[in-house]
Amino acid sequence: MNEPIEDVYFNWLYTKVASVEVPTPSLTYWTLMRDLHATEFPWLVSGDDNRCLDGVELRREFNREVLIDYDPPWMMMGCSVLEMMIAFSRRAEFVTDISARDWFWIFLDNLGLKEQNDAQKNISEYVAVVLDRFIWRTYRPDGSGGMFPIQHPERDQREVEIWYQFCEYLVDQELV
Repeated sequence: MNEPIEDVYFNWLYTKVASVEVPTPSLTYWTLMRDLHATEFPWLVSGDDNRCLDGVELRREFNREVLIDYDPPWMMMGCSVLEMMIAFSRRAEFVTDISARDWFWIFLDNLGLKEQNDAQKNISEYVAVVLDRFIWRTYRPDGSGGMFPIQHPERDQREVEIWYQFCEYLVDQELV
């Protein structure tokens, strides 16, 4: 393997949610995915630490798949937003009939990032603003601007852990 292991891992993550075979910039999301992966997901609400643990678990899965017998230094780094979202999309798939890949794109759409393909200009600046709002929970109390906007929430979604936001979203969207 001539490529740095970090690049191989990032490409592995990318294949979980997008196609690497697409040459058209309007259909690729390399910049968006790099920005998501370069941004740490610090948990602020109790219970969201589980989202980080799930994301970091992807690294162990990757190590098993590519048969790495050592722990690269990035194994100890914090969970990235990309890792958290991919891992969470798998959990979402487990409790619904919607694929993990489709859930991932629903999350991006809800965040307002779905259209940020490689043909767009100034992607990173826009992504940074969106991720700042999401990570620090400065989105609206109904979840608008976050991963799970809800029409009539019973609680301020900024104070609810992501798993329970998701559960409320499923009911709100009549997906259960």
